[in-house]
Amino acid sequence: MNRPLVGTLATAALGAATLLGTVGTAHAAPQDADRHPTQQKTKAVDFAGSVALSNCSGSVVRMPGSKPEDPALVMSNGHCLEGDMPGAGEVVVDKPSSRSFTLLDKSAGKLGTIKATKVAYATMTDTDVSFYETGSTYAEIEKKYKIKPLEMATEHPVKDAKISIVSGYWKKIYSCGIDGFAPTLKEGEWTWKDSVRYTPECQIIGGTSGSPVVDTATGKVTAINNTSNESGEECTLNNPCEVDENGKATVHKGIGYAQETYQIPKCFGDGNKLDLNAEGCVLPKPKATRR
Repeated sequence: MNRPLVGTLATAALGAATLLGTVGTAHAAPQDADRHPTQQKTKAVDFAGSVALSNCSGSVVRMPGSKPEDPALVMSNGHCLEGDMPGAGEVVVDKPSSRSFTLLDKSAGKLGTIKATKVAYATMTDTDVSFYETGSTYAEIEKKYKIKPLEMATEHPVKDAKISIVSGYWKKIYSCGIDGFAPTLKEGEWTWKDSVRYTPECQIIGGTSGSPVVDTATGKVTAINNTSNESGEECTLNNPCEVDENGKATVHKGIGYAQETYQIPKCFGDGNKLDLNAEGCVLPKPKATRR
């Protein structure tokens, strides 16, 4: 998991590739996202709508049914939550939060800060995602900052699609393609389903966790960046492995992964309210509410 934390103990526990204390040396300048010599039409991908967290990346996102007056949602990884990461099987819903997010313009300039009111949803089971409900509406953000949210796709990503991974933390855009999909991806105690595997060009690092993965053909968020195999180990922390139906593990050293998000919009109803019992919603439920 590509999450930078401060301190020797955190480094040993999480093996983060980049620490907050080394931002000055590890910072990389933004790069153009659409340099693919292909006849396929692409949409320009920039930093507008991206946010920087204290330890990760994220984005302001809207569901297809979201309205301007709805409270804006910020999406990041489950493992980017404040405090401890959710354990295997743990689901967090409606947890009060006052977390701040630095909102970026299209050139990665800092526009201002928006704040959360709660963690609407977070988990590291089956997927690795968190959604913060903020105290600002989409309309208020657009009026004040001239920024629109990123739209969530509702169709399964496709192999060979061109993608851009937009890191608000590093102010860098990684461009590559979807190499394929891992039906089961295991890392430490966590298991994720139907994960996106990147082509080698996207060498993600600590701090890119939570970055939106944008399909350059549609301009929509098709997945959320979350991990890579750093040292070639098998199924250990920071070294995810792919497991087939027979239990055989395969390691792709240096390759990054993302978790698909196309089914998530089915879990948010009117007013951007979470409804885990909605038809088609497959996000894991808290144990006390499963039925």
